[in-house]
Amino acid sequence: MIDRDGFRPNVGIILVNDENRLFWGRRIGQDAWQFPQGGIQEGESPEEAMFRELEEEVGLKPHQVKILGCTKRWLRYRLPKKFLRRNTQPLCIGQKQRWFLLQVICDESGFCLDSSEKPEFDDWRWVKYWQPVKDVIYFKRRVYQRALEELAPLIFPDARPVSRSRSNYLRQQRR
Repeated sequence: MIDRDGFRPNVGIILVNDENRLFWGRRIGQDAWQFPQGGIQEGESPEEAMFRELEEEVGLKPHQVKILGCTKRWLRYRLPKKFLRRNTQPLCIGQKQRWFLLQVICDESGFCLDSSEKPEFDDWRWVKYWQPVKDVIYFKRRVYQRALEELAPLIFPDARPVSRSRSNYLRQQRR
C-alpha cells in the first residue's frame, strides 16, 4: 500500500522499560540497529498494525505493554535513491510513520525475537533515550529525533532529556 505521494504507511514502536531505557534491536544478520517498525496493511488501523508488528518482531502481546502515546501526525522519511525499487509500481519513495511509545509491563522473558516465520531482529538491548538517534541509519535520523522529541514528555514530564543536537538551543532558551 503506497499513498499518492509515494510513501508507504508504517508504524514505529518505541518500547520503554521502568528505568526509561529504550528497546534497541539489531536487524538480523546485519550490524544495523533500529526500533521495531512495519507496514500498515489494507484495512488496518495504525494501532492494529502496531500490535501486530509488536508481536511479530518482538514477541510481545497487548497485555504486556501499555500505550503511553503516539505522534500526532505522520512523520516521513525518504529512501536514498540507491534503496528505491524502481521495478515496482507504484514507486515507493519512503515511509510515513505513526510512532507509538509503549511502556513494557512484563518481565524481559516475554521478549521473543523469533516468534514469526521471518524474524526482524537477532539481538536487542536497552539504551539511553537519545542513543537511537545517533546509531540509526542516516536517512532515518531526523524521523527518530522528531518522534523522540514529541514523545519525551510522556515519560519525562518534569525535565525532558536533552539531545546533544538540541542542548545548546535549550540552554539559550532558559537564559
